[in-house]
Amino acid sequence: MKRVSAVTVKKRIVAVFLIGILVLGVIDLRLGYVQFVIGDELMEKANNLWTRDIVFEPERGNILDRNGDILAENVSAPSVVAVPRQIENPEDTAEKLAEVLEMPMNEVYETITQNQSSVNLRPEGIKISEEQETQIRTLNLAGIYLAKDSKRHYPFGDYLSHVLGFTGIDNQGLMGLELSYDDKLSGEEGSLSFYSDAKGGRLDSLADVYTPPTDGMHLQTTISSEVQTILERELDLAVAKYNPDGALAIAVNPKTGGVLGMSSRPNFSPENYQEAEASVFDRNLPIWSTYEPGSTFKIITLAAALEEEVVDLQEDEFHDPGHIDVDGAKLHCWKSGGHGHQTYLEVVQNSCNPGFVSLGQMLGTERLFSYIEEFGFGKKTGIDLRGEGNGILFDPENVGPVELATTAFGQGVSVTPIQQVMAVAAAVNGGYLYEPNIAKEWIDPVTNETIETMETNIKDQVISQSTSEELRHALESVVAQGTGRPAYVEGYRVGGKTGTAQKVGPDGRYMENNYVVSFIGFAPADDPEIVVYVAVDNPKDTVQFGGVVAAPIVGRIIEDSMQVLGVEPREGGLDKEYQWPDQPKVEVPDLMGLTKDELAEYMVNLSIETNGTGDYIIDQAPSPGTEVEQGSEIRIYLSNENDRASE
Repeated sequence: MKRVSAVTVKKRIVAVFLIGILVLGVIDLRLGYVQFVIGDELMEKANNLWTRDIVFEPERGNILDRNGDILAENVSAPSVVAVPRQIENPEDTAEKLAEVLEMPMNEVYETITQNQSSVNLRPEGIKISEEQETQIRTLNLAGIYLAKDSKRHYPFGDYLSHVLGFTGIDNQGLMGLELSYDDKLSGEEGSLSFYSDAKGGRLDSLADVYTPPTDGMHLQTTISSEVQTILERELDLAVAKYNPDGALAIAVNPKTGGVLGMSSRPNFSPENYQEAEASVFDRNLPIWSTYEPGSTFKIITLAAALEEEVVDLQEDEFHDPGHIDVDGAKLHCWKSGGHGHQTYLEVVQNSCNPGFVSLGQMLGTERLFSYIEEFGFGKKTGIDLRGEGNGILFDPENVGPVELATTAFGQGVSVTPIQQVMAVAAAVNGGYLYEPNIAKEWIDPVTNETIETMETNIKDQVISQSTSEELRHALESVVAQGTGRPAYVEGYRVGGKTGTAQKVGPDGRYMENNYVVSFIGFAPADDPEIVVYVAVDNPKDTVQFGGVVAAPIVGRIIEDSMQVLGVEPREGGLDKEYQWPDQPKVEVPDLMGLTKDELAEYMVNLSIETNGTGDYIIDQAPSPGTEVEQGSEIRIYLSNENDRASE
């Protein structure tokens, strides 16, 4: 028998011991790696295997106007969630759900028998009605849950539709402000997690885990719902009266660049956008459409000429025979036969094309186009909405005498409405070109405290304060004494400019009797609080002039907006020069205390509506001193002498 030496035994024991230590070391390293390195990952995978989640959507943030009035909000509309493994009788459940949701029974059955942890019945089971919610709760079906959900509601209907935009079935922003600020409005999802066995059955012995959703923040805008209502009203009236191909209106605060109102026709209902054609809701005309601006663009030529001191409006004169010859081309004035001899202030008042051609020639290509660029044309304004256009300008290197001349009076260039509004706002606010904005503040939905305030962005000062002041005076004279008379508002010192632009057809030629007529106005002229632009595309059954169609609309918008914005009437403005068939307004006399027999000598140009009985006038409306149109109705209230004495 072979004998093993003690040395050999010792070596074997050491070897086994070392191998044991090595194996234990490997196990320890593996355990350490699993616990400390990939432990969280493995735990997450395990949780995913034996937990089920029901997702809860957050409440989307409201959109508010400048005063806190709600423009977009949420209304309760829960969604149906099914957990297939918890459904006890799929056929019966499918039949009952199909009846409530008005879905095919086989479609419901296929959905609720899927091998999934949870399923949604789309789209009929998403954002169901209050009546459907009550019916499903009454059925009390196993494995069927109602997840808290909501749908978007716009209290003002189709007002502001292109600006607000709309959301999809999953509350994601698809257009307008809803899309631009979707990340902050949408919030973060929450969930209810419960534990289940291998077959998906609920484990009641383990507590559910609820993670609440984080609601989206409220967005306060620069929009004034009162001004917006006025814009919508006037566009509706314009559509009814002129049956145009389209119409739009924009109102901004020239001191901040904040948009007070914006609308266009045709429009749509944000809650039912699927019913409108994509060409309607996809195109926000005030920022998307481009067309030749016509005479409203003359404001830029005038601002450049005044800033460069190439003209004195009061002293320098121009003779308009009805046309001007430029490099072999004859450019006509809108008035047949021309305006004859006039100062350059009258050139502005009369919107005389040849006169503005001469201003463009005085400036030259380099200077005129540098101002056009500085006023923001040819590039996006940066407004916080998607889909803004750039407009089209001549390349200065390719501008000849004719292109310079036509550009000076707004022909041959293409601009967007928002570019025009911001450029004119800069021209009248002291020369400051702002980036237009709609978002104003972000508000915490729980505390209602302001979290973030948007800063106004001044891009540049394009003209001096003195030039801006002189320009305002000239444009005020356009409304008081020139082509913009229909926009005149007693007491509010309105300035502005008409525009009548011939449209270019598909063949590249100008269309016959098809114009975009416009007017851009501001008030008060000495310290502007609002700039309003209205454009009407191809109005029917009327003379297609901006002064005839658009100017009266802007006048009414400004008059009503001044009141809702709390702007007091101004004194010291220019008096309106009346032309036939216009009639000057008359002042309402003080009739209080007079007898009926004494009325005749006071009421030559006014009509009377009598209220009450008696011989003496104890009250009247409008009040004494109010200026009204000739023929307006005055209401008087009568009583006898004793009643009058008791007053």
